Amino acid sequence: MSFYDLLWMAMRAFKANRIRSFLTTLGIVIGVSAVIAMLSVGKGASEKIQEQIASIGSNLIIVLPGSTTAGGVRMGLGTQPTLSIGDAQAVARECPSVLRVAPIRAGVAQVVYANMNWATGVVGTTEDYFEMRDWKAVSGRVFSDEDVRSASKVAVLGQTVVDNLFVGEDPVGKVIRIKGMPFTVIGVLERKGQSPTGQDQDDTIIVPVSSAQRFLFGTTFPGQIDRMMVQAIGPQYMEDAQEEVKQAILQRHKQEDFTVRNLTQFLQVQEQSARVMSLLLLSVASVSLIVGGIGIMNIMLVSVAERTKEIGIRMAVGARVWDIRMQFLLEAVILSTLGGFVGIILGVVSSYLMSKAFSWNILLSIPDILIAFSFSFFVGILFGFYPAYKASNLNPVDALRYE
Repeated sequence: MSFYDLLWMAMRAFKANRIRSFLTTLGIVIGVSAVIAMLSVGKGASEKIQEQIASIGSNLIIVLPGSTTAGGVRMGLGTQPTLSIGDAQAVARECPSVLRVAPIRAGVAQVVYANMNWATGVVGTTEDYFEMRDWKAVSGRVFSDEDVRSASKVAVLGQTVVDNLFVGEDPVGKVIRIKGMPFTVIGVLERKGQSPTGQDQDDTIIVPVSSAQRFLFGTTFPGQIDRMMVQAIGPQYMEDAQEEVKQAILQRHKQEDFTVRNLTQFLQVQEQSARVMSLLLLSVASVSLIVGGIGIMNIMLVSVAERTKEIGIRMAVGARVWDIRMQFLLEAVILSTLGGFVGIILGVVSSYLMSKAFSWNILLSIPDILIAFSFSFFVGILFGFYPAYKASNLNPVDALRYE
């Protein structure tokens, strides 16, 4: 019997049982669409986290000051000022695995321009900060080492600050007042978006660290900073850089009143968590395909029982075991394949709707769609084989006598 004849007989069987065929494929439709939706959302989430990690910078280490104790209660890291500009200079000078060091003196301040005002974070640092974070100016320039040495009253603005202080104006060259002190805007930074913790990275003003110490936030002791960011020369040098930084500061302080953390590693843990969650969601979605496959097998077994006499007649007129087996296997594969096609359409549409409704990133790819479709195809073969095998092994005499 030719493939065309088998296909014609399969389509005739579907036409005779339209509702049952539709309900049989429904499980596959739901399974395929769920797999595609979970893959697109999961990959979109991973890509978003990777973008956020890239926006923070690469190969970064953060050094935090120590903690204070009041009434027997420890107040947490950063509550005791123990770091200084001298520490940052020592790290840059003495640590061969370190590429750049950026001391930071930061705070929150009210910023005024003309009749507009905005409360934002102000970061005092050095020019290395922009290199470490790969943060470029879209207009104007960032400040230089000379600006840091001379404590120049210059500022570089994030996009959120520009949006709230300047309406239809180019901020470069304008004078803003930070805590009442005049600063000249020399540049506007490119947009970074949200950080992995959900903070708006563009809601910031960056000034020379010496200017922040002298004019804005003051210091408890000369050269005091809040923290420092350190960039290793490569990912393979991160552990060496951490140890070198620790030893360099420990030699100056004579006690461990600071903490050294691998910032990139912390962010990568978040990315790994997102991947695990995506795999978990994908596993749950895949269960729908298995359930759909079991549904196909059950319906095909019912079909074999209903068509036992037909099978006996076909065998009596010369149909081979292989013909009977291929007929029922082809019916199962067609059901699962049709369900796969519809599931792909439904999965793409549902992914798009979720991205619009919940503002989620989605990442649809042809390989993922092909994987989901191939899975539905093999589900048809896997769960259609037993009914096909059972039909082909019927005894023709018993089948003809079956009522």
